[in-house]
Amino acid sequence: MTAMTLQPFDEHNQKLASNVRPDDWSNPTPSGRYNLVVIGAGTAGLVTAAGAAGLGAKVALIERDLMGGDCLNVGCVPSKALLSAARTVATVRDAGRFGVEVPGDVQVEFQSVMERMRRLRAEISPHDSAARFRDLGIDVFLGQGTFTSEDSIEVNGQSLQFKHAVVATGARASMPPIPGVDDVDVLTNETVFSLTELPSRMAIIGGGPIGCEMAQAFARFGTKVTLIEKSAHILPREETDAAMVVQSSMERDQVQFLFNAKVVRFEKRGNETVTFVEQDGETQEVVTDRVLLGIGRTPNIDGMGLEVAGVEYDSGSGVQVDDRLRTTNPKIFAAGDVASRFRFTHAADFMARIVIQNALFLGRKKVSSLVIPWATYTSPEIAHVGLTPKQASEQGIQIDTFTQQFTGVDRAVLEGQSEGFARVHLKRGTDRIFGATIVSEHAGEMISEVSLAMTNGLGLKKIGATIHPYPTQTEAVRKLADQYNRTRLTPFVASLMKKWLEWTR
Repeated sequence: MTAMTLQPFDEHNQKLASNVRPDDWSNPTPSGRYNLVVIGAGTAGLVTAAGAAGLGAKVALIERDLMGGDCLNVGCVPSKALLSAARTVATVRDAGRFGVEVPGDVQVEFQSVMERMRRLRAEISPHDSAARFRDLGIDVFLGQGTFTSEDSIEVNGQSLQFKHAVVATGARASMPPIPGVDDVDVLTNETVFSLTELPSRMAIIGGGPIGCEMAQAFARFGTKVTLIEKSAHILPREETDAAMVVQSSMERDQVQFLFNAKVVRFEKRGNETVTFVEQDGETQEVVTDRVLLGIGRTPNIDGMGLEVAGVEYDSGSGVQVDDRLRTTNPKIFAAGDVASRFRFTHAADFMARIVIQNALFLGRKKVSSLVIPWATYTSPEIAHVGLTPKQASEQGIQIDTFTQQFTGVDRAVLEGQSEGFARVHLKRGTDRIFGATIVSEHAGEMISEVSLAMTNGLGLKKIGATIHPYPTQTEAVRKLADQYNRTRLTPFVASLMKKWLEWTR
């Protein structure tokens, strides 16, 4: 990600830049040793810096590019703005199912969609601005930070001494070594939001969350989308039947799929891009206007002098940390995408909270204790927390699984959203929740109830004993508890109850 990402440089992107990379910014003059120097102003870095400063620490924050990191500039914020527009398209297109007739075809003004995204992103940007963090009492340095020793770092010729430091430099879109990739101007999540014209045809490489979200959105806008995935179906880390619900929805949106497929090279032909795909031993051509790569993230570890600081790292997995997020230099911690396989904004947030406790207050918090849910914001959404059945089997854990289809949830039926299900995995013979998957239009919201229960050691019976408003789609989670409770009514218990009722009649 670079400042050049902010294209077109209209009034909205100018406002964004004035907050997250102001041209007139002057770095402060460091004085004395800092309790904490934070390198990287994405989610992990911002939460760490703000939290530490709020507790009275002397904090420096270093950012070489845009404050706010991926989430604000090229991730969560712009992508969800596009997805909300795409969902509106689908709602209008499908209005006839509800007896609402919309005259004419749905017309998408793509330039207006993108302008709205840039406007909203700029409106949100003051939360992550250099000025805001300066006003929190943090010394904000814009520039490349390079370690010069185990307890010092240099920024634009100035040396900062620290008691502890935190590497929170995030990750960037991976660029695979596919022949021709440098010749075809491929899009990534860092450049797709700079589009001003809707491509008529797009190939999307990768059926993970980024690929699926963008494929469905652009298909709803009117682009002919071909999604190429090396596995047998989309979202391969999800439970298969859950992924298939989303896949069926995307097929209805006219997304075309190539599965068990490998991209072998790209070629430019005039204004067209040709993607050569190997599938079932044969090679075929996918001809499009644009190609979007969504196949992984690479940790940002270059140019920081980590070797000088005694911090070990790997080019694929990033900075090496222990369960308390300490690097091989005990004075330096790491958090967020640069040091975690959970590359989510909310995971970075809570890793930052662990760093604050462990670095500043001799805490012993462990990242392994976190219960981390995730969601993919397709339509319907798919959300998950904890173990899958495959993971439970690999760990030798026996589970009981309960599934509630949304066809049995009144609110979902009434809203035309009965596709999907809620599922929970329990430790065999108990109500202890080990994992859950939800597929619904609101799965990302609904998974939090299960995450709350898992975090606080609450069993499924507690959810069942909690009154849920009727009619709501979250009733699906309560209905899972009803299913579990019915299993407790064994034939022996039923016979005892029958005899009691006969005796007390």
